[in-house]
Amino acid sequence: MATDEVFMDIPQVETMAKSFKTFGEVLDGIGKAVEAIAATLHMTSWLSLGATEAVAQYLDKIKPNIVKAANKMRELSDDLGSAIKSYRDGDNTGSRRFC
Repeated sequence: MATDEVFMDIPQVETMAKSFKTFGEVLDGIGKAVEAIAATLHMTSWLSLGATEAVAQYLDKIKPNIVKAANKMRELSDDLGSAIKSYRDGDNTGSRRFC
């Protein structure tokens, strides 16, 4: 009977988790910048006779998607961290059975 072996390159997965976390933080910054730009455009729309209001409304619509993507990136980072922990704990627990 052949057995399948599960292997995880832990340093590589840790790098992936850090990358997802960093990307989530970058998206948070972008979301805050979009919010600030939209607020500025809303406030100055009377100067442009309403021309910038359309852009501000567009930015208001895409901001929730940016926030959602940032949350998903942090969730993926946490999930990878949990997978690493489970892999390490499972390996340590299983190896004690044969001592």
